Amino acid sequence: MLRHIVMWNYKQGLTDSENQTNAKKIKSELEALKASIHDVIEIKVHINTLSTSTMDIMLDSLFENEETMEAYKIHPEHVRVAEFVGSVLQNRTVIDYFE
Repeated sequence: MLRHIVMWNYKQGLTDSENQTNAKKIKSELEALKASIHDVIEIKVHINTLSTSTMDIMLDSLFENEETMEAYKIHPEHVRVAEFVGSVLQNRTVIDYFE
């Protein structure tokens, strides 16, 4: 199994209210990908980080292997959500590893 973890920070210039609204939309849209992309085994988005955190949002997802993760990345629904994520978040950090 391949674990895919991505973390972001909110883009500067947005209000706390805008960030919270965007975070809820990101969580909803990313977690909904499990229903439309069969390669996703599990997907969870964490948006309620503590003040001690250096990142604001975390995606934790699981795939069978690298091929299924790559298929997920280019799936039209993922591309659509990723475009929104990229418009409101910054400082993307990724770690992928085999469990």
